[in-house]
Amino acid sequence: MKLLVTGGAGYVGSVCATVLLERGHEVVVIDDLSTGNADAVPAGAEFVEGDVRVRAPEALADGGFDGVLHFAARSLVGESVLEPEKYWHGNVVTSLALLDAMRATGTPRLVFSSTAATYGEPEHSPITESDPTRPTNPYGATKLAIDHAITSYANAYDLAATSLRYFNVAGAYRSAGENRVVETHLIPLVLQVAAGHRDRISVFGTDWPTPDGTAVRDYIHVLDLAEAHLLALDAAAPGRHDIYNLGSGAGFSVREVIESCRRVTGLPIAVEDAPRRAGDPAVLVASSERAIAELGWKPTHTDLDEIVADAWTFLQSLGDRAHSAPKV
Repeated sequence: MKLLVTGGAGYVGSVCATVLLERGHEVVVIDDLSTGNADAVPAGAEFVEGDVRVRAPEALADGGFDGVLHFAARSLVGESVLEPEKYWHGNVVTSLALLDAMRATGTPRLVFSSTAATYGEPEHSPITESDPTRPTNPYGATKLAIDHAITSYANAYDLAATSLRYFNVAGAYRSAGENRVVETHLIPLVLQVAAGHRDRISVFGTDWPTPDGTAVRDYIHVLDLAEAHLLALDAAAPGRHDIYNLGSGAGFSVREVIESCRRVTGLPIAVEDAPRRAGDPAVLVASSERAIAELGWKPTHTDLDEIVADAWTFLQSLGDRAHSAPKV
């Protein structure tokens, strides 16, 4: 298939583009490099730099595309609260422009990078796709709004669409991994301490109702995530919008993640306890039973040390290309 990958210079987009190329697909990547890295675009993909709102309609107008994988988005929760306009324009308006371009050119398939943030603070665990969607920040709200828009376009215009709601993506694959200017994910932050890029890692809350008092999250290897995108492309049916949670189905606490990073790196990692952050749930774990049953997907890289080891190998490979915050 000939596929357009928006946000393909970012973490998940670049891994998915890599796997698509390995499976023999033709890939065109569009990214404005506002958060992505040009060197993350895999060799063999055509790269178009620019705003998806402009470049995607131009690319699709050339014809011949079998589908779109839409990763391009702003994704910082804190920033979305302080500057919501960036998220409503950057996420929702951009996605509507993409949907309109797909409709105009008859591009038949869409796989959308959604998020567990659409659920907000869950009432129970594990979270299923039928649970209430009550996002607690503009980031989650914009992703949910896009899901609603996709449903409307699928119903009205016969679009074959799938939304994949990720939980905590981690790990790396080949030369693709996490290398953000502003990093908020736990595993790369802890590994930055091991690498000497940060002095310590903060643990936000040690009195949660969990076995060790720290928050529990579901970590999914980015390669398992990429496999789900390929399955979603194949399974998409005209006039239907399917939504799937993607997680390992297991939860690891913050302290378990830190201990895994110590084991993998063999290095000391300084920790400081900090108060809970408002809006943080104690436990976020996915039920991926629908994806397993309907897509035939099964995560195979679920060992926490394996996920951490892949992320650590990638971080070490970056050398002076690694983004990191100043020491504190």
